Amino acid sequence: MSFSMQTKDELSRIMPGRKCCRLAELAALIRADGTITITPGQGLGLSVRTENASVARKTFRLAKHIFDFEVQIIVERKTRLKKKNLYRVNFAHRSEMEMHMKKLGILNEEGGIDYSIKKNLVKNNCCLRSYLRGAFLGAGSVSKPEGSYHLEIITGSLEYAEALTDLMNRFDSLSAKVGSRKKLYFVYLKGSDQIAVFLNLIGAHQALLSFENTRIVKGMRNQVNRLVNCETANLSKTVNASLKQIESIRLIDRIIGLDKLPARLRDIAGLRLENPDASLKELGELMDPAVGKSGVNHRMRKLEEIGEELMNKKTNFLRRKKQKEKR
Repeated sequence: MSFSMQTKDELSRIMPGRKCCRLAELAALIRADGTITITPGQGLGLSVRTENASVARKTFRLAKHIFDFEVQIIVERKTRLKKKNLYRVNFAHRSEMEMHMKKLGILNEEGGIDYSIKKNLVKNNCCLRSYLRGAFLGAGSVSKPEGSYHLEIITGSLEYAEALTDLMNRFDSLSAKVGSRKKLYFVYLKGSDQIAVFLNLIGAHQALLSFENTRIVKGMRNQVNRLVNCETANLSKTVNASLKQIESIRLIDRIIGLDKLPARLRDIAGLRLENPDASLKELGELMDPAVGKSGVNHRMRKLEEIGEELMNKKTNFLRRKKQKEKR
């Protein structure tokens, strides 16, 4: 089961205590998954379609708590692609359905479709949280915390997407934005901190704990990887520097001999040959008296300069010799 499904299953078990909160959550669910139906002689009706059984049960329970008319769930079997069950929650056609749709914020006072969010539905903080929970249940998804952090709620209306964004951004910790994909719009949150705040707001506490645990493990793993990469880079740098120093020392030994070097350079050259894996700091501690890292580095640079100078002389000598042989 995906992380989104786990989160929705948890949210579906939450039943708001206050009627205003139930109304707000149902309004958001119908907005996300609902369809207005028209039957000649019977007037308007509503139908909510979802592939999530727990969301269908939640919609059914909310409707039964709020309205006194018949509500039924119909299960349909898809015949194409993944062949999942499709659950349809039907609200019986009633003459007063238009009044209820206005109460839910689906229709405006003139009887047209209202793509804004009715202020009375979300005037209280508890109702606001319930509305966001319903919106996520109906059209939301959240990526698994092991991967990238992304939460979104999809809608077909830009006006509604912007209204939902403003609603979420009432909370200072959230910074929701609107995006588009094909002919749809989505309100999204990026970043683990914002997603954690949102999950807490809508009451997904078990999902939040799982999210935080995974985030902590992921953070520790990333920190360990950074430390290992840093240590590896430093070790590689030390090894490469040591190889270059040893090459210069051996070149000096072959051409002029180490005994021709000043005592301070001769001593550090001998220590480097004996301790090829040691760092500059460790080499300095081996000297008597001990020398600091900067002092060892200065002497090593001097040895490299001498080695480079000898190599240039050798190269020039061989070049002149080759030119004479050609003549």
